[in-house]
Amino acid sequence: QVQLVESGGGLVQAGGSLRLSCAASGRTFSRYFTGWFRQAPGKEREFVATISRTGGIRDYADSVKGRFTISRDNAKNTVSLQMNSLKPEDTAVYYCAADLNYGDFVPNGYAYWGQGTQVTVTV
Repeated sequence: QVQLVESGGGLVQAGGSLRLSCAASGRTFSRYFTGWFRQAPGKEREFVATISRTGGIRDYADSVKGRFTISRDNAKNTVSLQMNSLKPEDTAVYYCAADLNYGDFVPNGYAYWGQGTQVTVTV
């Protein structure tokens, strides 16, 4: 069992940066694969990035490669998403997710979710 709470969302101009953080509860956080997903109004929730237990493997959606970086700090029970060169199409609610198994690139692969944090990118 793990509980997740996202923070760091906000309003930013196109080309700017934001850093999202996900705080996790429990001493077993290091056992979990974690990922970030996002959902815009009227659209399905989509994969953004995932990271393995110790950070050795990272994968990104094609739409964010080269702009976003996922990282984790198991000592602090956190996973972060550094978002650079933001575009209006990045506007969405961003969710942190975790699972004891590799969750691949789909929401159904993750058992635990945070409440989401809003990211709005203006032109």
